[in-house]
Amino acid sequence: MTRFLIFIFALFFQNLVLAQETIVFEAGKEGHAIYRIPAIISLPNGDLLAFAEGRVNGSDDFGDVNLVMKRSLDGGFTWSPIQTLVDYDSLQAGNPAPVVDLFDPEYPQGVVYLFYNTGNNHEFDIRMNRGVREAWMMKSFDLGKTWEQPLNITLQVHKPNNPDFNPSYTNPEDWRHYANTPGHAFQFQQGPFKGRIFVAANHSVGPPQENFSEYLAHGFFTDDQGKTFWLSESIRFPGSNESIAAELSGGRMIMSTRNQRGNIRQRILAFSSDGGKTWDEEYFEEQLPDPVCQASILAIGEENGNTILAHSNAADTEERNYLTIKLSYDEGKTWDHVIPVDFTSESKKLPWTAYSDLVNIDDKTLGILYERDNYHQLVFKQIKWKE
Repeated sequence: MTRFLIFIFALFFQNLVLAQETIVFEAGKEGHAIYRIPAIISLPNGDLLAFAEGRVNGSDDFGDVNLVMKRSLDGGFTWSPIQTLVDYDSLQAGNPAPVVDLFDPEYPQGVVYLFYNTGNNHEFDIRMNRGVREAWMMKSFDLGKTWEQPLNITLQVHKPNNPDFNPSYTNPEDWRHYANTPGHAFQFQQGPFKGRIFVAANHSVGPPQENFSEYLAHGFFTDDQGKTFWLSESIRFPGSNESIAAELSGGRMIMSTRNQRGNIRQRILAFSSDGGKTWDEEYFEEQLPDPVCQASILAIGEENGNTILAHSNAADTEERNYLTIKLSYDEGKTWDHVIPVDFTSESKKLPWTAYSDLVNIDDKTLGILYERDNYHQLVFKQIKWKE
């Protein structure tokens, strides 16, 4: 980000009426040293569910990591005590990707899905095939109050080749590291794919390559309430990594992806017209600068037949800072409406804002759950995007 843009950002931020904020998860409290990887969804009854990785011993991605959740009954101003959903003993359970199924005829009140990953070694070791990452799904039929036993869906959405861990893991395509999103999954609300649940993801292929070039983003989806799953094709850019997707009009969708190589500090956007099975168009979006970090994208309304999109990320090419929401009124072609969320001007406090996830509160208000202050807080804010 140029100094001029930083100045404009700061000026705009100083004159912005600051939204009320609530710390949802805080380092060193409620049984975990660090909380990371936020995800948030709204329920049909108006409740919010916030998910995160509760890292017991420290900030490392691998180790004793639990999946945790909190609930808000008042739009995010107050939150329940912590609830541990998955404790994988001393190993890792993470990358929560929640979504609500609103089209299951047997459960008209809605079914909450939580997709997540487990791992039995560090990322580099798994890239060396000295461990595996697995994919899981669990459901709640009472809006997150209780949860069914998790179901291992690895063989449907992953292509591992590690028979030492599981004799069934013999896929010659040799996918190794694997991760959902991070952030929420989504369900098509209209059009030819109405009811389809799509989960953005990424994987590595074969041995490690320079600059993480063996990584590729993809997605998986179900049309039958999680009985069967199908894989999308992969994004064509080497190093495409953490991704998240949203519905567009007419059965189309958009996916925003991190460029792990870091050679181009911009988000990768991909568009699909067949419900996420294949990609029609993929390119780096210069209007969405990125410091090699995660982002969130969400459909928030409609205007003149076009889906209005919100996209949040740390909008700086060098540092995890300047958390910003950008709006698109033309289904991802332009991103010229900017809403600053949080930043610091003190270099000693970096990284300040990192991963985030967006949620709809009402037709004028967004919620954002994000990492702040060197990953010591997960903060929630309501943001008015429409008067």
